[in-house]
Formats: sequence, structure tokens, C-alpha cells
Amino acid sequence: MSQRIRAAPSLRDRSALLGTNSQPSSGHSTPFGGRTPPNGFTNQHPQFGTRYADDLEGQNDEALEGLSAKVKLLKDISIGIGNEVKESAVQLSQMNDAFAETGGILSGTFRRMNKMAQRQGCRWLWYIVFLVIVFWFFMVVWWFRK
Repeated sequence: MSQRIRAAPSLRDRSALLGTNSQPSSGHSTPFGGRTPPNGFTNQHPQFGTRYADDLEGQNDEALEGLSAKVKLLKDISIGIGNEVKESAVQLSQMNDAFAETGGILSGTFRRMNKMAQRQGCRWLWYIVFLVIVFWFFMVVWWFRK
């Protein structure tokens, strides 16, 4: 840990970090387009090393900006997913309440129907059978008309 603290002032000299032979393999990042530097410039030359380091630092800054944009996009997506989950939970709660209310209405209807059936005797059963047969007949006719 003490080495890092002592090495911190030398971080300003980017050529010390990159070494003496640290040209990129693609040649796209060099100030000379990947060619040999003119007039005997080498990596040991202070101007060439500084320019190369500044170019790499610029590329790093661009990459950081790109990553920051991607992180922001992922954050926005995750916030959107969270909002969608909250809205879906509210809708499910409302649907649960609606189904509970509908269940209450249906149970009351069946209770009244059973009371009516007990008073009427067996006649209501024949009405239901007749309605089922008529409904089935209309369905068969409609199906074959297609």
C-alpha cells in the first residue's frame, strides 16, 4: 500500500506508466497513423510519449463516457421494470377485489336459485333441459351454415 502512495506523483507522467515500447498493435491511436515517427522521434522522446499517452487517455475517457451511457440506460430500464411491477401489483389487487365481489354476487344468485328450486319442485329442471337442447340445436345449425 505504501508503494502506491509513493508512486502517485509519477502517475502524471503517462509515459512511465506505458513503458518505452507501448505502441498499439493496430496503429490507429498513434499521432503518426501507425508509421514510424518522423525525424527520429521515439517513445523515449518526451513530446511523442506525452502525445501518445494523451491519445490513450482520450480513448479511455470516450470509453468511460460510453460505459456511463450504458449504465444510465440499464438504470432507466431497471426503474421502468420496477414501475411496471408496481403497476401490475396494483392491477392484480384490483382484479382480486373484483373477483371477490363477483364471487359474492354469484353465491347470492345460486342461493336464490336453490331456494326457488325447492319451492318449484322439479319443474325448473325440465326448463333448463329444454333450454340446453334449444341452445345445442342453434349451435349445430350455426356450425353447419359456415
